[in-house]
Order: sequence, then C-alpha cells, then structure tokens
Amino acid sequence: MTVDEPARHLHLIMMKKPPPYRPPFWLPGGHLQTILPHLLAPRPRLQYRRERLELPDGDFLDLDWLDGPAESPLLVMFHGLEGNARGYYALALMQAARRHGFSGVVVNFRGCSGEENRLPRAYFAGDSQEVGHVLQQLHARDPERIMHAAGYSLGGNALLLWLGQQAGLARNILSSAAAISAPVNLAAAGNTLDRGINRRLYTRHFLTTLRKKALAKASRHPQLFQHEALAQARTFRAFDDFYTAPAHGFRDATDYWQQAASLPWLSRIELPTLLINACNDPFMPGDALPTTDQVSAAVRLEFPDHGGHVGFPGNFPGDVSWLPQRLMHFFCHGI
Repeated sequence: MTVDEPARHLHLIMMKKPPPYRPPFWLPGGHLQTILPHLLAPRPRLQYRRERLELPDGDFLDLDWLDGPAESPLLVMFHGLEGNARGYYALALMQAARRHGFSGVVVNFRGCSGEENRLPRAYFAGDSQEVGHVLQQLHARDPERIMHAAGYSLGGNALLLWLGQQAGLARNILSSAAAISAPVNLAAAGNTLDRGINRRLYTRHFLTTLRKKALAKASRHPQLFQHEALAQARTFRAFDDFYTAPAHGFRDATDYWQQAASLPWLSRIELPTLLINACNDPFMPGDALPTTDQVSAAVRLEFPDHGGHVGFPGNFPGDVSWLPQRLMHFFCHGI
C-alpha cells in the first residue's frame, strides 16, 4: 500500500452517505433521545479563535472560528435557544467540518457568548436580519469562497426565514444550507412546550436562564418591561408576552409566533436546503412539520420517525455522529 492509499481510503469512507437514522433499541422515545445526548455526548477540545463583530445598532456578536486550510469551504453555524459554540452539537458539527477539510464558525447570538450584550433586545427565533447581516459580512470578506450554513432549532428557524425572504441573495452567498429540528411553526412549538411534561422538562429549564437575563435588562430599562410580570413568567407564552415581544417590536407572543415562523416562507427558498426533524421531537409535533406542497423544489425534507430534538443518538452512549455526518455529506455532495 502506498503512502497515499490510507488517505484515499479514509476519504472514500467519509464520502459515503450515512444510512437513514435508526435509534438504539435501548433508547426509546423522543424525550430520552433529546436529553441523553445533552448529558452524555463528548465535548471535543476544539481551539476556537474568537472574533467580535460590531453591529450597526451598537451591539455585538461573538464569532468562534475553527480555522481550516487556506481557501477551504466555510461552514457557518447558528445555534439553538440558549446555546453557544461550546454546546455538544456545535462541537460535533465543527469537528466533522474540520475532518472534511472545512473551516467553521459558530455565531453566538446576542448574550450567548458568556458576555451580556449591550442593548435591551437579545435574540429571537425570527431574527433573519441578524442571520443575513452575518452571512453578508462573511461573504463580503471573500466573495469567491464556498460557504454553507447550518441552523439548529431556533437558529434553524431564523436561517430558513432569511433563506425565504432573501431567496435570490441567499443563492448568491451560500452553496447550500441545512436546518435541524427547526420550530418552523412557532405557535405549535410554543403551545407544545407550555403543556404537560414538556413544560416541566424543557420550558422550566430554558426559562431559568432566559428569565435571569431578561430581568437584568428590565432592571436597567424599567420603562420597557414589566419587571414583576416577567419575574412570574413560567411559560414561553408569558415570557414572550412580557419580554421577547416588546424587546423586538412585536405586539405580543401571538404576534411574535406568527410573524417569526419560517413555515410560510419555505415555498420561496431557492437555495438547496436540507430540513431534518424527527417526528418524535418533543418541541415540534410531527403533525406540524411541513409537507412537500409547503416547500419549494429546492428544499429536501428528511423526517425520521425517531431522534428527538437535536438528538439522533447512536448505539454507543454519547455517540452523536450520525447528524454531523449526514450534514457534511449534504454540504459536500448536495444529496
């Protein structure tokens, strides 16, 4: 065997498309498939390079870079609610990107990088303008560079919204995009998370940090927010009524959920785009997922029966390799 043959063999293995997702027999149900990866998935020790991107409104975003070979394709990632570049799924995707010879960058939304952002506003599921600003800035630096984008959960909805609203521009900037476990129907997702076991397992967890951040802003801007009502918020609807909506220009939670949902825009996407969502996702009921007649011909739908929310665990405890492998195959080959 020559020196080049092992590298060629590895390359061929990495080129192979992962089989359709199948859950481990010992890990049934959407809740376990969501929670166990969060608890058990390894955190690779990736060395990010941080860049602070100053924004036109006086605020900032922190971008965490995983630099690859010169002129390598760039994968831009937008995380989910209360996520960041150190989350297990961000690290898994960036590690996979590096193995495929890509450079990567995780965009930490406002207030998610470890430092509080400057303005009363924060980030929200329909912040397509923020997504577009970052992608246009990166494209302007190197217009010839191949660039792909991935959005997880909340970040996936914001990315899809931009892809639909700015269809022609998106096609000129990106080669392809993917959204994972995106709550494209925000009303369905919000109402689901505010009921029963979901409220106890997930909503309470998220609101612990969201409410703390929002109350700090309410203390500094009492004219903008109802501090006492916000302190009592125990559902996403209440939190969005008393913080997300007034902070980002919506009338109330209902108005926010309607205007920020990406579902009505999926039929306008022109860029090759992959949507992956498990039908047993606890955040997004399977009957609320988009159908083929609700998306454009450029959008590929993959809705396995199992996987949970941004989970898709493998047979070995902590293994979350299926999802990044599937995404990288799509980015490399378009299928």
